[in-house]
Amino acid sequence: MLTAAPLSPAAQATLAAWHAMIRARDTAGLPALLAPDAVFRSPVAHKPYAGAAAVAMILQTAERVFSNFTYHRSLVSEDGQSVVLEFSADVGDKALKGIDMIRFGADGKIIEFEVMVRPATGLAALGEAMAKGLAGRV
Repeated sequence: MLTAAPLSPAAQATLAAWHAMIRARDTAGLPALLAPDAVFRSPVAHKPYAGAAAVAMILQTAERVFSNFTYHRSLVSEDGQSVVLEFSADVGDKALKGIDMIRFGADGKIIEFEVMVRPATGLAALGEAMAKGLAGRV
């Protein structure tokens, strides 16, 4: 269930740091926000990517692939440990909308980051751009 409840203070601090990185277009500090066993669930891959290094590489690549990236709304889970962030962005000449579903551990570190994207044309453009950006690294 989603509610207007606030995130836990530790998760709030991590989310604030994440938003600052996105605004600055500088995700160099991202590894410090991730739990060692963090998991990324991609909108185009069948299996999740595990480990902080893999999650950081994917999110840093996505940050470079997107243009005009903007967060619009956020919804917090009842337990204060998860947030859903609605966003819009462009990938090349394709516009897309999506959500980031982020779950935090008790220490505020990101333990799970899942992305969903629409429409299919935007998802296809994102998949292609990410494949190019990650070629030989995943």
